[in-house]
Amino acid sequence: MTSPRIIAGSAKGYRLKDVPGDTTRPITDRVKEALFSILAADIPESTWLDLFAGTGSVGIEALSRSANFVRFVDIHRQAVETVQYNLAHTRFTEKAQVVRADAFSILRQPPDRSFEYIYIAPPQYKDLWIRALQALDQNPGWLSPDGWIIVQIDPIEYQDHTYLSFNEFEKRRYGNTMLLFYEHRGQPIQE
Repeated sequence: MTSPRIIAGSAKGYRLKDVPGDTTRPITDRVKEALFSILAADIPESTWLDLFAGTGSVGIEALSRSANFVRFVDIHRQAVETVQYNLAHTRFTEKAQVVRADAFSILRQPPDRSFEYIYIAPPQYKDLWIRALQALDQNPGWLSPDGWIIVQIDPIEYQDHTYLSFNEFEKRRYGNTMLLFYEHRGQPIQE
C-alpha cells in the first residue's frame, strides 16, 4: 500500500509518513477525496477533533485546506510520533495539538472546547466506533451546535443505533469503507 498523500490545498502532493506496523488503517485517497468534496465550502476556519488519528491524514488534509485547528488523539506512541513528524513536514505544527491518550478517557472529560468536525476512525471490528459515539452522547458538548461527527468503518461493522444527542443523517459507501455522518438532534427522542 502506498503512503497516504495530501490531495489539495497548501500541502498538496505531500506524501505522509506511515505509522510503523499494522495498528492503523489509513484512509484511501478515494475516500478522503469524497469526504472533502462533501465538506468543501465548510472546511476553511473549521476546527477538528481527529480521534484514533493514525498518520494524521484526515486532520492534515483539513489543515491543508485552511482549517484553523486540529486536535489529534491517539493512544499509540508510534502514531503520535508519526502525526508530529507529518505536521512538522507539512508545516502545520502551530495549528495543531497532538495528544497521546485513550480517546474514551478524553471524551469522558468536560469539553475544553467544541469542534465543528469530530472524525472517528478506530481499529476495525471491535465496535470502538459505537463506544466513541456513546461517549459523545454522554458528553455532547465536544461537538459544536452545527457540527458533524464523521465515522469511518468497514460496511460489515455497521449497526443502526439511536443516540439521545445525535442522529445519523447520511451514510456513504466506498468499496470496503463506509462513512457515517451524525449531527445534533433537533428534537428529543419520543419514547
